[in-house]
Amino acid sequence: MRIDAHQHFWQYNAVRHSWITEEMSLLKRDFMPEDLDDDRKAGNIDATIAVQADQSEEETLFLLQLAQRHSSIAGVVGWVDLCSPHAAKRLKHFSQFDKLRGFRHLAQDEPDERFLARADFLRGIACLREFGFTYDILVYPEQLPAALELVAHFPEQKFVIDHIAKPEIKARSRSGWAVLMQNIAAKPNVYCKVSGLVTEADWKNWKKEDFRPYLDIVFGAFGPKRLMFGSDWPVCLLAAGYQQVLEIIENYVQDCAADIKDKIFGGNAAEFYQLKAAKRGLAA
Repeated sequence: MRIDAHQHFWQYNAVRHSWITEEMSLLKRDFMPEDLDDDRKAGNIDATIAVQADQSEEETLFLLQLAQRHSSIAGVVGWVDLCSPHAAKRLKHFSQFDKLRGFRHLAQDEPDERFLARADFLRGIACLREFGFTYDILVYPEQLPAALELVAHFPEQKFVIDHIAKPEIKARSRSGWAVLMQNIAAKPNVYCKVSGLVTEADWKNWKKEDFRPYLDIVFGAFGPKRLMFGSDWPVCLLAAGYQQVLEIIENYVQDCAADIKDKIFGGNAAEFYQLKAAKRGLAA
């Protein structure tokens, strides 16, 4: 089964989605499963992981409702306030939903670069493993030191770095980012999504070769067993179509063995997010 490990759905609201600037105006509309279906099927993608884009439990429930109606949504990464003293209670509540596989916080937008290492946040993260939840780390390179502290605190907790930590591809910068990614990849409980590349590049003038140095680093650091393809649709549309995003990674791994391709395009995501129940649903 081929899985897109990272994409979004939303019903556009100017207040809720205030992060969508005028430069990104093509995203100022609804994006629902039926809008993705044609591209997903054309790319031979069987299922996706729907990831939160708004920090509210309402969004988590919205994605779960979509997942209930659409078998192509194999799992959901939602949001809950992990800094709340009531985080464990909320996690217990959400553990009733089979397709809810993990959580994420928009740490990239936090003014405190050390947000991920804060005591109240660590207390919330400590509750995830009891319920079998994963955690998606969304950061910029300057926040990777705090992310490294986070994952070191919880060696048994499963983490995944979203969008290869958003290096400055447009500026062709990778020195500081590369070392930090190699350090975090040394933790065997940390995976990485090869996603979000095109939006960190020159939106209008990127070339496939622009991404190779960055892919070389994450493939060398994480290896094929801890990397997973993600489209970051519809955000990727700012710079590329769905098939173009897919082809960047397909071209990069074209000379790899079939089992490695299978892992990157589905197997690793299925293992990381424990998608067994979703597989049964797709087979039905």
